[in-house]
Amino acid sequence: MKYDKDASAIIAAVGGEANIASLYHCVTRLRFGLKDNTLADQAALTAISPVMGVNDAGSQYQVIIGNDVPDVYRAIVTELPRLASTDAVDGAAAAGTGEKQKLHTRFLDFISGTFAPILPAIAGAGLLKGILALSNSFGWVDPASQTFLIFSAIADAVFFFLPIIVAVSAARKLGANPYVAASLGGTLVYPALTALLGAGEAVHLLGIPVTASSYSYSVIPVLLGVYLLSWVERGFSKIIPSFLKLTFVPMLSLVVVVPITLTLLGPLGTFVGSGIAGGINWALDNGGVPAGFVIGALLPLIIMTGMHYTLVPFILQNLATLGYDKFLPLTYIQTFATAGAVFGVFLRAKNKQIKALSLSTTFTALMGVTEPALYGLALPLRRPLIATMAGAAVGGAISLGFGVKAYVLAGNGGLPGLPGLVGETFIWAIVGIVIAFIVSAVVSTILGINESILAGTAEKTTTATPVDTTTDAAVAAPIVTSGQSEIVSAPMTGTLVSLDDVPDITFSKRLVGDGTAIRPTSGAVTSPVDGIVATLFPTKHAVAVRSDSGVEVLIHVGLDTVNLKGAGFTAHVAVGDRVSVGDLLLDVDLAAVGATHNTLSVVVITNSAKYTVDPGTTGPVRSGDALISVTPSVAATKGAHV
Repeated sequence: MKYDKDASAIIAAVGGEANIASLYHCVTRLRFGLKDNTLADQAALTAISPVMGVNDAGSQYQVIIGNDVPDVYRAIVTELPRLASTDAVDGAAAAGTGEKQKLHTRFLDFISGTFAPILPAIAGAGLLKGILALSNSFGWVDPASQTFLIFSAIADAVFFFLPIIVAVSAARKLGANPYVAASLGGTLVYPALTALLGAGEAVHLLGIPVTASSYSYSVIPVLLGVYLLSWVERGFSKIIPSFLKLTFVPMLSLVVVVPITLTLLGPLGTFVGSGIAGGINWALDNGGVPAGFVIGALLPLIIMTGMHYTLVPFILQNLATLGYDKFLPLTYIQTFATAGAVFGVFLRAKNKQIKALSLSTTFTALMGVTEPALYGLALPLRRPLIATMAGAAVGGAISLGFGVKAYVLAGNGGLPGLPGLVGETFIWAIVGIVIAFIVSAVVSTILGINESILAGTAEKTTTATPVDTTTDAAVAAPIVTSGQSEIVSAPMTGTLVSLDDVPDITFSKRLVGDGTAIRPTSGAVTSPVDGIVATLFPTKHAVAVRSDSGVEVLIHVGLDTVNLKGAGFTAHVAVGDRVSVGDLLLDVDLAAVGATHNTLSVVVITNSAKYTVDPGTTGPVRSGDALISVTPSVAATKGAHV
């Protein structure tokens, strides 16, 4: 292997095998979890040929490699197989975040990281349940037919076996064995055990009473159980010899954790979950119009910060125990309020680009995808965000005032998810949604918009008069090139920041290439060139595109965002896909990512040695604007055929 000797040298330079607790890699660097960072020899590391630099980030020791980091990583884990993780996401979980997060941040990250991956399954099954309920209410199907029963099983299975699914996701988040966790979840819904606990007779385990409880459809008991499992599993792994770990660690972990879950954590989780859900439901049931107004007004902000994920367990518990939930309708209202607000932008906008953007984001919001509207227009323009809150407040007041209910978690608060609201309060749900849209649109239209926030000085850039950067430094001047120069377009909307000011030496010292940085105001990441997607990191925080002429552009969204393990990032492309300038590569939940990490994003030319790179000036920039001029260097063009 090419990096065998370098791998051995790196292992020795970080303090030897005994000093390495964990290892994973991101797009540009090896991330070591060392037992003692002072044992690492920085001078020795930087002397190794593939190492570009070192960054001691406290609990994470970073060795900067650049484009060849996957090869160096593989060479190291070939020598030390115990360091190999199942994938980059699990490796990130094992290594930690590199900084001590606040308790509430860690809790929010745990909940969102557990439920975000399984929401597609829940949403798909929930929407099917809604369609079946709609079909039944209109008499389109016979509920006693075998076909209906089979489709009902498809729709209900994910909820019935929810403890197993949640267990797997939580284990991946906590670094526990997901299959052992699945065994824990499976025990809680094991038919014979469920029948035993539901028989009405006293049940004891080793003389300890087991509280009769049904764990199907539940989430909190298994979350507590998997959290305990993650600690017990690590404890046994430390004391059991390596040749016995494969069988004895899982067995002993289950033997310890399952009884504790059945006798203590399960009943405790049920009690806590019922108590919290009861408190939330009391407010939703008794707060009426005032509560709906306040919650509705705050809901856009709650969703932008990702705090709504903490309510998912209680929503699921309500649906399982009550058959309905009153918070979900408020999320529908917020979705349509957002659509109304950006539709108001469309009505008032004069700039053609803003007009087109507002119309397209209105449509996507109506389909249940509000991020482009929230982060692309409402948040940067501010007044549409106020309009969104106003519409959501009025719609929320109507919803709670008339006791609107949702009957399934459809996973989509737009038009496709409306079957989830079908029931006795469906008419009032539609009334609240329509009024929320109208109020937001009207308020947005009345308030108007400051188009210069997004449009900048569009008139100046469309004329032949050069921009005076000494008097108009706040505007990113278009780059004029000639000859063989290639223009790299801005992949995000925001404010340009020099690489010198990026608080990460990998980028500020241009160890992986020259370029610029953007402090984004929109979560849409688009292709900067016409070419091929060369790299998409598993955690989706970074993507590289190779242009048709060979320019390699890396877009790294945020700093140290690999530690989010994909939470907040959605990829719309795969490696090898053909893309053109402006094609959507990623969607980023900036509010959720920004709650724990710096969202400053970097755009660098990773093969800068072949080119003369002229990055854009500081100031505002829009996605698609000219950003970086790349010209082949003299050395690179020597010997080229004409």
